[in-house]
Amino acid sequence: MDQENVNAGRTVAAPAERVFAVLADPTAHSAIDGTGWVQEAADRAPLTEVGQIFRMGMYHANHPDGDYQVANQVLVLDPPRAIGWRTGTEKDDGHLEFGGWIWRYDLAPLGPSETLVTLTYDWSAVPQSLREHIRFPPFGPDHLSDSLHHLAELVSGR
Repeated sequence: MDQENVNAGRTVAAPAERVFAVLADPTAHSAIDGTGWVQEAADRAPLTEVGQIFRMGMYHANHPDGDYQVANQVLVLDPPRAIGWRTGTEKDDGHLEFGGWIWRYDLAPLGPSETLVTLTYDWSAVPQSLREHIRFPPFGPDHLSDSLHHLAELVSGR
């Protein structure tokens, strides 16, 4: 595959500020994900600055431990227009190591009560050593659209 990113878009019936607030809340991420991979937020504080680290409990049947934790670093924080982070792990000595993939949400207001949300997953910086063990993207073709559907439901209170 030559393309090293995928994206999906959806119109959400809410102002961009409300959508952004949900995305900046790590405790909402498991509900947005919808695969069962993303579990509870270990760091529950809202995302407020570039460089901020937030950890999430994860589960994946193909992971050697099943349950594990990721450390995410905020790379983009432009309220209420964009938010994004890279995912990695924290070593026993506290050193963070990132895998080379990024999650990014871009929000474009379509009026006072609608927002076009584009979710992009980019794995262009993943080193070859990881690509030998993990298929990219590591999810099916409907995952991004499904996540945006969950986000829309969460934002609207359904």
